[in-house]
Amino acid sequence: MSKASGGGTLDSGLHLVSTPLGNARDITLRALDVLRDADLLVAEDTRSLRRLMNIHGIPRAGRRIIAYHDHSGERDRKAVLEALRRGAAVAYTSDAGTPLVADPGFVLVQAVIADGHRVAPVPGPSALVAALTVAGLPCDRFAFAGFPPSKRDARKRFLERLADVPDTLILYESPRRAGATLQDAVDVLGADRPAALCRELTKKFEEIRRDTLGALAESLADMPLKGEIVLLIGKSEAPPDPEKVEQALREALKTRNLRDAASDVASRFGVSRRDIYQLGIKIGS
Repeated sequence: MSKASGGGTLDSGLHLVSTPLGNARDITLRALDVLRDADLLVAEDTRSLRRLMNIHGIPRAGRRIIAYHDHSGERDRKAVLEALRRGAAVAYTSDAGTPLVADPGFVLVQAVIADGHRVAPVPGPSALVAALTVAGLPCDRFAFAGFPPSKRDARKRFLERLADVPDTLILYESPRRAGATLQDAVDVLGADRPAALCRELTKKFEEIRRDTLGALAESLADMPLKGEIVLLIGKSEAPPDPEKVEQALREALKTRNLRDAASDVASRFGVSRRDIYQLGIKIGS
């Protein structure tokens, strides 16, 4: 146990603290305890962390708050590791939501683990989960793909790799590229796919638009957007192209037995495993 400068006790290690997306009251009681009791505070944006602590009446109590973001390097990681080697309890926060999920911190966590220290999750808000629950799309299986590339050609290749994923797709996007990404998604994935665009979740101007990809792209084509955006895309209601299904099965059979190949292809295209198995028998005969 580490006696923290904030007055409480907290186990030594790196504590990944999830912070509100916008509404400051969404923070958990445990997260407040960790921020109060940590010996060292590390933040993607130190101003955001100070503001959050002020709102909830958590004193800094002479503790250091150091920055760790996309441009941080070995020197910043070394400062955290040195504190951990002294037995300190360190709290790390991203600007909003869960650390490391499309946010910096992964290399830091790798270094902490490699150095033999504990990494503890302090779960809480996550934009992708919040958006998934209100999108009106299937939640039992989903694929989070993060931010698409900023350049159009690379973005289209990125979307092409997701075209056959049968689960709800979740993307993060900047407001200035959202319209272009929607149009590219229409071109690559099809206009008829059900979709939802969630903007400014938990904030004053929260907005959730549900429609087909084509309708969303058309409605937002000339509309300037602001705020954080989560784009969710469901699978098409149209049946999959039989030629694509057969080609996928032929490729799968090159490296797998029929049973495993049929299960994989059926899952990818959302079709009957029995039908795919029978197709595999036909191919092999």
